[in-house]
Amino acid sequence: MILVTGGAGFIGANFVLDWVARCNESVVNLDKLTYAGNLESLSILKGNPQHIFVQGDIGDRLLIERLLVEHQPRAVINFAAESHVDRSIHGPGEFIQTNIVGTFNLLEAVRVYWSDLPDTDKSAFRYLHVSTDEVYGSLGKEDPAFTENHRYEPNSPYSASKAASDHLVRAWHHTYGLPVVTTNCSNNYGPHHFPEKLIPLMIVNALAGKSLPVYGDGMQIRDWLYVKDHCSAIRRVLEVGRLGEVYNVGGWNEKPNIEIVKTVCALLDELRPKADGSSYATQISYVSDRPGHDRRYAIDARKLERELNWKPAETFETGIRKTVQWYLQNPEWVQNVQTGAYREWLSKNYAERQA
Repeated sequence: MILVTGGAGFIGANFVLDWVARCNESVVNLDKLTYAGNLESLSILKGNPQHIFVQGDIGDRLLIERLLVEHQPRAVINFAAESHVDRSIHGPGEFIQTNIVGTFNLLEAVRVYWSDLPDTDKSAFRYLHVSTDEVYGSLGKEDPAFTENHRYEPNSPYSASKAASDHLVRAWHHTYGLPVVTTNCSNNYGPHHFPEKLIPLMIVNALAGKSLPVYGDGMQIRDWLYVKDHCSAIRRVLEVGRLGEVYNVGGWNEKPNIEIVKTVCALLDELRPKADGSSYATQISYVSDRPGHDRRYAIDARKLERELNWKPAETFETGIRKTVQWYLQNPEWVQNVQTGAYREWLSKNYAERQA
């Protein structure tokens, strides 16, 4: 049995789906079901006794303690987080509460549970903390990619809150001996991605005939990681990662945002051409940049490959094609996540920006 937190979100849901498909081990899936948590992503597991869903908050220590005692998991994997930079700029309070206070409460509940385990179970137990490359700050165009030893320099409320959570996890290992491992990943993309992030937003807006808003000059560079590759890396780290270590997970796919948008448009031109024959790229619109927008992220994932023999299976070309095809094949999922609250958010974040 493992306990997964945030398992109805984008990365967490993909992890749970892959875990159940690949392993005989059961999953207790705790998720608060905020706007980005979507049980529809897990609909294929409905009625499957291997998947136990519990709605709740990682900040609810009593709930966490009860689940640990009741289910006796051998590992806890924490995906639960507020994760959207733009939302953190408009409302940082929720990010502080979930990413910092929530992580603290989860760590404390796990520490007490782990301390009481028999010696054999205690030595086998793992706490895996899923984090982001954004804690390292921004890179110049010619700077070497982030390694695990790069100094923390978070630049947004989101990345600052995740950096704080990383430090808490490190401290609970060094102070209390809690058997932790941490992963810091680059930008994920793939199925079940909530359409406030770049790639799904471009797909959804393009198909709806709306503008494709690109921040600033569109030359912000990111390393792109297919979500199922990320899930395989987490399984590998959970299996053989060294205690107290940090592993960077990247896709070796550095690309500027505008290239990503144009690639999505080209795939849609091929897979769902417009009736008038025009390209979706004509819908691209440049809007004012967001405050403190980091210029470049890049992950050096050689430690993960060298120590744990892991590397991504997908290239960007294969992964982005699979992603666009998934959105074209799942219009009901897309429609159901576009609630009134989501539309209000898009209006607040993009409509107010000057083109």
